[in-house]
Amino acid sequence: MRTPFPSLPLLLGVILAAAGAACGQHSPQPPLAVPTFIVPGMTTGQTLKIVVYGDTRFTETTNDRDTNPRVRKYLVQQIAREKPGAVFMTGDLPFNGADPADWQVYRDETAAWSAEHLRVYPTLGNHDVKGGWDEGVRNFNSTFPELKGYLYYSVQIGNVYLITLNCTESYGEGSPQRAWLGAQLEHLPKSVDFVFFLSHMPLYADLQSQVMASLPNPSELSLREFILKEAPQVHAKLIVANGHIHNYERFEVGQISYIVSGGGAALPYYLLFRGPQDLYQDQSFPNYHYLVFLVHGKTADATMNRVTGLKAALHLEVKDKFTFTAPEP
Repeated sequence: MRTPFPSLPLLLGVILAAAGAACGQHSPQPPLAVPTFIVPGMTTGQTLKIVVYGDTRFTETTNDRDTNPRVRKYLVQQIAREKPGAVFMTGDLPFNGADPADWQVYRDETAAWSAEHLRVYPTLGNHDVKGGWDEGVRNFNSTFPELKGYLYYSVQIGNVYLITLNCTESYGEGSPQRAWLGAQLEHLPKSVDFVFFLSHMPLYADLQSQVMASLPNPSELSLREFILKEAPQVHAKLIVANGHIHNYERFEVGQISYIVSGGGAALPYYLLFRGPQDLYQDQSFPNYHYLVFLVHGKTADATMNRVTGLKAALHLEVKDKFTFTAPEP
């Protein structure tokens, strides 16, 4: 039976990425107190559809052990049909980030997204720099030139504010990334109703992952405490979207929502049990999926679309539905 937990190479990839960041590998810092990017033509009351998912592991289609190429392609096509205003990817886009060929597979398989002119906002995961941080970042930047070399950044899309963090560099106390995050929250535009924090490593995880995989890591626990401390001063609904765990989990703690969406086609992690804090208690497996958020005014209706029919014709079923409401001023 395939292991339900991160493999040793995967864990070593995280350690090596963190070590590289500690040795002085840093990306350019975006402006502190303003959005890095603003999507033009969006009003605060305009309906916005957002797709969230990740852990796709784009690589050669002959590799059907580390990822499921059939599911991966199917999810991409379904997302293209959704025609979302934005796609938030929770990391690990390629399998080997240092290999330009894997990034080319991403570009080839997501051609339908390019045809629909979808806005794609990724965060770096451990596989995005697997094989070498410099090479992985170089491939990331060439794949997403519109991000202008920023590995963490913010985007304002109407009344939605995306804060994308980079787990391959330090976001601990005293780091440039933490200072940038604090400035972003302090100067959040008043028109924003929803703030999405996008990063690869989970800030909150089910009991099984806590016990068996020591997740969240200390750096993510520190980041979680920082966001929790800042939350009372923020006039918007806060939503944290992570990957790394190749499954689906959802939590609500301290009026902050935490979602693990790592069902993009990577080798799935089987959950033997779900802890009581996990708001998703369904025992279905595997949970290849993507999330759709339909934001209209101060309400965001969400659905988790799960792939089924793995031994026959693939199709989607809605397995989770929930609603977020932004606070009144």
